[in-house]
Amino acid sequence: MQKYDVILFDLDGTLTDSGPGIMNAAAYAMERFGLPCGDTALLRKFVGPPLRDSFRDFCGLSDEKAVEAIGVFREYYEPKGVFENSVYPGVPEMLETLLSAGRRLAVATSKLEPTALRVLEHFGLAGYFELAAGSLADNTRTRKAEVVAYTLGRLGVTDKSRALMVGDREHDVIGARENGLDCLGVLYGYGSAAELRAAGALCLAETPQRAAELILQA
Repeated sequence: MQKYDVILFDLDGTLTDSGPGIMNAAAYAMERFGLPCGDTALLRKFVGPPLRDSFRDFCGLSDEKAVEAIGVFREYYEPKGVFENSVYPGVPEMLETLLSAGRRLAVATSKLEPTALRVLEHFGLAGYFELAAGSLADNTRTRKAEVVAYTLGRLGVTDKSRALMVGDREHDVIGARENGLDCLGVLYGYGSAAELRAAGALCLAETPQRAAELILQA
């Protein structure tokens, strides 16, 4: 790997294990819409992708109904599900290592931007990042490529070859690629090695410590 000066991190499944809260909120919304919600494998698919895509692709809802489902999802998630969450072991140490080595860090997530900030502040992670960018409440800037592009612009990054995305799902890899960035896939989150490789991840890391080592080995 070459030297990367700017590191963009996904949030859900990469920095924190937000699965329980997201899955509970998805089940809450699916029950409201009369959809079967007992399939854990299905609910796990909601961790990472934009919610509108998930409700459309996994539940068969129209775009209009998917937007309605997002509103119901947030009824559960915003007051409760957001904190059914935990920081992955080794993440603070990874971030400290990268900062100490002079890297610039930012978060690029499909989660609502204010919610992402709440999570980072709640778990004491906000201070590691120059910027935490996410989607907007009007259900725009939800695609990972859009969030990555916005983040790069806010950071003033002009040489994209020096920036790297770190994430656990194919959406992170694809969103990075659409912006001309490499992506390091992490295996401790919700995506598989097969998914990340098929999407084009540059390399894979089994732990946060290994991710830091790969980033800094250049």
